[in-house]
Amino acid sequence: MISIFRGLITTLKTTFRRPVTVQYPSTHLPLTPRYMGFPVLTWDFKIQEPYCTGCLVCARVCPTDVITVSMKDNPKAANEESHRRKIVNDFKLDISNCILCGLCVEFCNFDAIIMSDFHEEGSLTRVEQDLPLVTLLDMGKEMQDKGKFTPPPPKKRPPAKAKKDEPATDADPEKQES
Repeated sequence: MISIFRGLITTLKTTFRRPVTVQYPSTHLPLTPRYMGFPVLTWDFKIQEPYCTGCLVCARVCPTDVITVSMKDNPKAANEESHRRKIVNDFKLDISNCILCGLCVEFCNFDAIIMSDFHEEGSLTRVEQDLPLVTLLDMGKEMQDKGKFTPPPPKKRPPAKAKKDEPATDADPEKQES
């Protein structure tokens, strides 16, 4: 008999508590500051081109092979508007198989990939799970607007060195002495 009263007291205590469950589609919990969602591409606003050069390092290091990349010659490099000789032509990320490991971000030589806080990119078909270049750049621009990315300092090219087989000229006295 006393156990019935204990059960009723426990039931009454929990009846008037606030619910712990969040009704997900209508209510969202805030994400932690270091949450890692899908990788996205960053945009260079000074030159108006992506930081990605299509070097394929991210595709090679990806353990699940979800990244496909191709590159092309950068038309802005010919005009000397940009220091990037190559630029990404096509970039696809299959988010259905991405394990969010962050290796692509760690190994990127140009700081062109960052982990976003996007996690609600699900769809009903697997074809829609392949995010194209334009979508990844738009998501990256949104992350940059949130302040989650600081652009890398511009890399300066080293000056061109003269070949050792060339004869020394009058303008270079150091080579004449040797």
